[in-house]
Amino acid sequence: MGMMMAVSFERHGRLYYLDPGPHTPAIGDKVLVPTDSGPEVAECVWAPQWISDDVGGLPECAGIATEEDLQRDEDSRRRRAECRIAAKRFIRTHGLPMKVTAVDYIGATNTFIIYFSAPNRVDFRALVRDLAGQLRARVELRQVGPRDEARLQGGIGPCGRDLCCATFLKDFEPVSVRMAKEQDLPVNPMRIAGACGRLMCCLKYEHPLYQDFRKNAPRVGESVETPEGPGTVTGHNVPGDKVVVKLAADGSSHACPRASVCGSRQAYEATHSKE
Repeated sequence: MGMMMAVSFERHGRLYYLDPGPHTPAIGDKVLVPTDSGPEVAECVWAPQWISDDVGGLPECAGIATEEDLQRDEDSRRRRAECRIAAKRFIRTHGLPMKVTAVDYIGATNTFIIYFSAPNRVDFRALVRDLAGQLRARVELRQVGPRDEARLQGGIGPCGRDLCCATFLKDFEPVSVRMAKEQDLPVNPMRIAGACGRLMCCLKYEHPLYQDFRKNAPRVGESVETPEGPGTVTGHNVPGDKVVVKLAADGSSHACPRASVCGSRQAYEATHSKE
């Protein structure tokens, strides 16, 4: 067992998990999180609690944020807003086909990192020069793809919830149309695409369940024996772990547990007779 807490740098933003160490912050408290550029202020959204799994390698909370830390964080937010406004103005001035997605500010080195999206490669040398001159800081530009753009901006998915990538997903895993087909979902880009325009990450969540079901379930059209009598498989109900069978006796359809039409009937009945 071990202790774990979760923080977010933005309201409803992606969660980051920490080892609370000796600290006991409450929900809503501002805490310090170790980063590559030094401690940063974040909000505690999940107070420290014991978890059954032994999760090792988590960064340790650096303590409760002081007034000085909060003032530094407020200055950083103001500087980021200033940079975003200036960048948008210079992008219009130079007529560049790009869109600012997010801005980071590293106070220790007085550096702005601007994340942007664009359909093609962009020559932004003049933009960097103008921005560096106005902001009196070092400026770096990094182009991001559609998925990273959605993660950085956040938003609401087709399900009505905050985007998975912006809240808890750590890495993007490959998602294919085959996954949608195997889950009997409509292969319609408008129905299976996320806010980024790519296939929804959640298509991968239940895919292993469907793969496991199809390994042992009888195929559609196959003749099977059921507790209600012989019949033909007409469909599958994977979440319910059931097989839809059309009975030969009267043509009625029944949703039978997969175990009742696969393998030994005696084993199935023995299992359920104990319940």
